Amino acid sequence: MYIRFAIHRKDEDSGRSLGIFHAAGELRDHGDLEAWERDLLYELKDWFNDHLDKPDRFTASKPPYYRKQPKAISWFKDTAVEHIRRARQMMEILESHGVAVDTYMAERVGYVVYEDEFQIVAQAFSDLDC
Repeated sequence: MYIRFAIHRKDEDSGRSLGIFHAAGELRDHGDLEAWERDLLYELKDWFNDHLDKPDRFTASKPPYYRKQPKAISWFKDTAVEHIRRARQMMEILESHGVAVDTYMAERVGYVVYEDEFQIVAQAFSDLDC
């Protein structure tokens, strides 16, 4: 099972709902946050930078990848319990500031272009709502 947290705004590249990492970054940098909320978002960002590899590609196209529009989106594996717990902390801050967050769960998410222990990145199947 794969899990994705996203807001009600479309990402220009993928055409899918914008993920919470982007949304949390925007809120952290431009939102009206309490100091403790901003500090927590920075702490969470640092934790994810240390504990989640940055995928090297976001397209199912052949190299050179940098020339292709990134259409793939990221999903947590359901076994990434600590990652999901911390993502939910981000979700709580977003929701407390009026940003609605949806949780998507799926067994099949699309054409996988990157995978590691905690996540997959996939170009979503056209019938997948995410």
